[in-house]
Amino acid sequence: MTVIVVALVALAVLGLLALVHRWLWVRLVRDTTRSGGVARRTGTALAFALPLAAVAALVAGRAGVPFPLQQAVAWPGFMWLAALLYLSLAMLVGEVVRAVWLRRVTPPAARVPVPVSAPASAPASAQASASASAPVDPAAEPDPSAPADRAPAADPAAEPAPARESAFDAAVLTRRRFVARTVGGAAAAAALATVGYGTYGVLRGPRVKRVRVPLAKLPRAAHGFRIAVVSDVHLGPILGAAHTRRVVDAVNGTQPDLIAVVGDLVDGSVPDLGRAAEPLRGLRARHGSFFVTGNHEYFSGAEQWVDHVRELGMQPLENARRALPHFDLAGVNDVAGESEGHGPDFRAALGDRDRSRTAVLLAHQPIVIHDAVRHGVDLQLSGHTHGGQLWPGNYLAELANPTVAGLERYGDTQLYVSRGAGAWGPPVRVGAPSDITVVELASYQA
Repeated sequence: MTVIVVALVALAVLGLLALVHRWLWVRLVRDTTRSGGVARRTGTALAFALPLAAVAALVAGRAGVPFPLQQAVAWPGFMWLAALLYLSLAMLVGEVVRAVWLRRVTPPAARVPVPVSAPASAPASAQASASASAPVDPAAEPDPSAPADRAPAADPAAEPAPARESAFDAAVLTRRRFVARTVGGAAAAAALATVGYGTYGVLRGPRVKRVRVPLAKLPRAAHGFRIAVVSDVHLGPILGAAHTRRVVDAVNGTQPDLIAVVGDLVDGSVPDLGRAAEPLRGLRARHGSFFVTGNHEYFSGAEQWVDHVRELGMQPLENARRALPHFDLAGVNDVAGESEGHGPDFRAALGDRDRSRTAVLLAHQPIVIHDAVRHGVDLQLSGHTHGGQLWPGNYLAELANPTVAGLERYGDTQLYVSRGAGAWGPPVRVGAPSDITVVELASYQA
């Protein structure tokens, strides 16, 4: 039953995408170009090629396509998905502008010639006057049965009817094409500027945020303890070793006491992405670096990645806990691991601990916050949401997560959600800049 539902949803999404692409082709290609021209042929080819590239980018990794081919389709495919979103939004606004503009530039219906005839009882002179003042219907044909002396006199200066109609149609067509090109060009420019700025924000690397979190049970000796929270790096066919180095440099620049990598580090296998993850060996913190799985690790071979991050110098917390000098640090597997029998186990991670000590939990998805509350966690550190990544995606993220970004309180437990240090799919962020967060623990006793 689940498979059928997924298939129906997939078909509905594909159908919607087909309709959107058809609409964009009409507005941006058909309405702006001449039939048979190079521009129309090029636009039509792109209308087929770009969505195919997007589908290829989405399925290549899951289909086991060789990694170089994944890289080849990832850039055009994923970038088109981001451009499609903002181009569609811009064109929706453009539809309103287009409708208003065309009403102003298109001649009203009153300009269509309408024949006027004088009443039969009117004097001949009145009929002649009415006939002289009435517009001539260019489509009207003379009545062969009418007497010759009643036939309308030909105006030698008048333009032939077909020529007048042709000039009128050409003028309207020229106006409509001008409006279509202006609106479409403005929409395309707005979309490209938005996507370009969002791409720059990802490729320049994450910015550092600082958040101070007071904890009631934290001893005075731990006041000011700094945890660098890193989530959702998403190393893959687009973001590679260069991005990892940017993340490592940003983290080390904060001189943290502890580093917490809270899942979705990779989108691919160890053989494909081992080199991209290599700079993680350079992470430095006084109390070490810790790692918990995210849902994308379970798409990429979670066990292999857990072993590999251990080789890179990080300590995986698989439903486990470490007693640090002044508080307990625990970590649980992501809920996606339940399909493999390796889901979160809060009892194993927190069940037998001393609740008089502060507990900090690393968990990829914010949705487990209610389990954290039940087990007396003081602070949960999460990621997963990307802060929505692409506006207005934050509104969709709010439907599936208790907190999309930032710090919130649930009972006696506080939850901090990072927007992440990378990006999934398109390397683009709009309205949700990437970040590495330094969480500074504060004691009420200080």
